[in-house]
Amino acid sequence: MPVFSPYAERLSALPVERHEVEVRGGRTAYWVYGPDDAATTLIAVHGFRGEHHGLEPVLAYLPDVRVIAPDLPGFGETPPLPDRTHDLHEYAAWLTEFAAQVAPGAVILGHSFGSIVTSAAVAGGLATPKLILINPIGAPALEGPKGLMTRLAVFYYAMGARLPEKLGTALLRSRIIVRVASVTMAKTSDPVLRRFIHDQHDTYFSRFADRDVLKDAFVASVSHDVTEFAPRIPVPTLLVAAQKDDITPIEAERRLATLFADATLVEIADVGHLIHYETPAEAAAAIRQFL
Repeated sequence: MPVFSPYAERLSALPVERHEVEVRGGRTAYWVYGPDDAATTLIAVHGFRGEHHGLEPVLAYLPDVRVIAPDLPGFGETPPLPDRTHDLHEYAAWLTEFAAQVAPGAVILGHSFGSIVTSAAVAGGLATPKLILINPIGAPALEGPKGLMTRLAVFYYAMGARLPEKLGTALLRSRIIVRVASVTMAKTSDPVLRRFIHDQHDTYFSRFADRDVLKDAFVASVSHDVTEFAPRIPVPTLLVAAQKDDITPIEAERRLATLFADATLVEIADVGHLIHYETPAEAAAAIRQFL
């Protein structure tokens, strides 16, 4: 049975086109939302295990912005980069080359793991007038109150990589574990919205190419955070943070904001790590004001 999307009507009004481009020896799939003659173009980078669909609810509230949303290498419809380790250095280099080819000078946006990738790229020289981070990873994943949960995740991904390939891949794509993660992250009590969130994770959270690229990306996601790069980011930066985020506590986000040369922090109450699903209108309002 199809699951109702609270954002379907808005999304249906957006023009969207699928494209491909060769980046770092591999094929990158990306989608362009919004009018071609928009005053602002934005490149949106999704989070770990997700793909471009995850950010669509936010884009639905930005109808006047031209948004380019790629699938990260190894996820969704973008194959892994050939003969490369998918570590943070490689993802940042990929984003820098992708932006130069597709939309040089665009505003850059990253969600969750995408916040690390975009921050690393901008700190490394990716030219952009502004940077937007939604649910930024603002503290080391292995520290703080959720460090134990992260260590359990490390064990889970390590087991997925070490087991025989068929069994390990099945573990990593387990619908039960995906649902547990979805239930843990969702904060809304709205049953319709919760069903939508769980369906999104069921549909898109296991669209990784293989367990090797998933392991590489996971290691990158827990080995780095935005604090490493914030002091080297010279452009105005917007941080859209959740007051109930289980991955980065809001106190850490407040400290993170002080590390940038020019940062604006917008806090959203009663939501956790799924701002893009639960409060996309609020996130988009902050983005519009920032732009």
